[in-house]
Amino acid sequence: MTERTSFCPNCGAPIAFRWSSSVQTVCTFCKSILVRTDVDIKKVGQVADLPPDASPIQINTEGTYGNRSFVVVGRIIYQYDQGGWNEWHIVFNDGSDGWLSDAQDEYMISFAKDIQNLPSQKDARLGMNYQWNGIPFTVTSRTLAHYAGVEGELPFQYWDKHEVVFVDLRSHASDFATLDYSDEKPVLYLGKAVDFDDLRLMNTRKFESW
Repeated sequence: MTERTSFCPNCGAPIAFRWSSSVQTVCTFCKSILVRTDVDIKKVGQVADLPPDASPIQINTEGTYGNRSFVVVGRIIYQYDQGGWNEWHIVFNDGSDGWLSDAQDEYMISFAKDIQNLPSQKDARLGMNYQWNGIPFTVTSRTLAHYAGVEGELPFQYWDKHEVVFVDLRSHASDFATLDYSDEKPVLYLGKAVDFDDLRLMNTRKFESW
């Protein structure tokens, strides 16, 4: 996780990519969305004011999953008819990365899986059964979400989205899966539900009522 530094092409503020594989970040001074190429850094958009959020997690929150520690380096924010949630991009001490989903006091850790022949959005209907990594899953929900903003470092470009379809699946245990149809080719994320206390989070947000 060698830090790479540069300067914002919009305002000149220093920019640091703490994770060597980060592709996109947001300038903390002018809120420009910056994408790193092999040659330079270019501005591709601007982050509007982020929606109010009651999550205790923030950029630079640290935690533990299993026997590995992680740090939060970025997030994608989604909203839908029943509320909203955060997808926090986390980087582990061994250099690998994953996602910490944070929705209405429910937390899940997941990892992108390179699995071919995933079902199309049309075929992934409620009640359909699939099996990945030897675990049987059932489609339990389909969500049309609205992209609401980004923050920090991400492993891919993600800034020009509008509506995104997610298909969630559950096993009979604590395993879950999500099919992400943000792009033309779906991406599968596999993970588990986790208890907040088990994450042993540090550097969290503090609220007056706490």
